[in-house]
Amino acid sequence: MDIIEKLEKHRLENKIPQQEVAIKLGVAFSTVNRWLNRKSKPTRFKVITLKS
Repeated sequence: MDIIEKLEKHRLENKIPQQEVAIKLGVAFSTVNRWLNRKSKPTRFKVITLKS
């Protein structure tokens, strides 16, 4: 399971909207949406942020 799959699983299990994830990570809603729809990948810096 990659980091995006883990993020989506956590988000759905905890009923966290994509907008809230975006705010907590300091990115735009559209960025989170593109990650979850596999249109783009997070930068290495954001991957580190996601893992912590």
